[in-house]
Amino acid sequence: MTEQLVRVERHGDGGHVAELVLDRPSAMNAVSTAMAEAIAAATGELGSDPQVRCVVLTSSHDRAFCVGADLKERNALSDAEMVRQRPVSRSAYGGVLALPVPAIAAVDGFALGGGFELALSCDVIVAGEEALVGLPEVSVGVIPGGGGTQLLGRRVGWSRAARMIFSAAKLKAPEAYALGAVDQVVPAGSARETALELAGAIAANSPVGLRNAKKAMRLGLDVDLQTGLEVEDACWRATAFSGDRAEGVLAFNEKRAPRWPGQ
Repeated sequence: MTEQLVRVERHGDGGHVAELVLDRPSAMNAVSTAMAEAIAAATGELGSDPQVRCVVLTSSHDRAFCVGADLKERNALSDAEMVRQRPVSRSAYGGVLALPVPAIAAVDGFALGGGFELALSCDVIVAGEEALVGLPEVSVGVIPGGGGTQLLGRRVGWSRAARMIFSAAKLKAPEAYALGAVDQVVPAGSARETALELAGAIAANSPVGLRNAKKAMRLGLDVDLQTGLEVEDACWRATAFSGDRAEGVLAFNEKRAPRWPGQ
């Protein structure tokens, strides 16, 4: 039987929480070309699905979230094949990063190299206390190429990211949490459950509001304050005159749960 590579499961009433499961257990979810294509396709579908309000990235493997790129496959590629493979690889990490809804990574076990970059591409990282994370690419003669050199520094600051990347450090979850590289540490084996619970709470909110809040935060992150405030204002306008805003105010006044139209 061939492996599925990735699969999607829906949770909650309406299936508004989408769990994207990395499902290549025979290789501890090492990202091959085929798996990169599968991640890109899945994230593209989820991003265009108006019913999705939150995505949780998980693993089917007990001991690994994802150990990074498939180095056995990479070792067999010629330079020309590496060049052709590069856009495929980027599409996987870029697909997670471009999700228009909140994304949570549930990390238990190893999340190294490209595996940690997949997690860094999410908005929130929940890690089991025995999880091991890091970007050790320089120890094998490459550099983080799935967004790690850019995303880690935005989380923890330049010098902390530099120390982690230059030393090829592998950190247990509590140490990574102290640096700000992960956002929550939970008992080992419970990251998925915790992440799904958080996703359920997020998905109860306005889908229009969630998408526009994420858009404002992402687009405003690296611009000057005044430009960021203009970005925020545009996203506010896109939300304030939506059906979700009308329903939210009505539900509040009627003291009931909102029934979001999602538009």
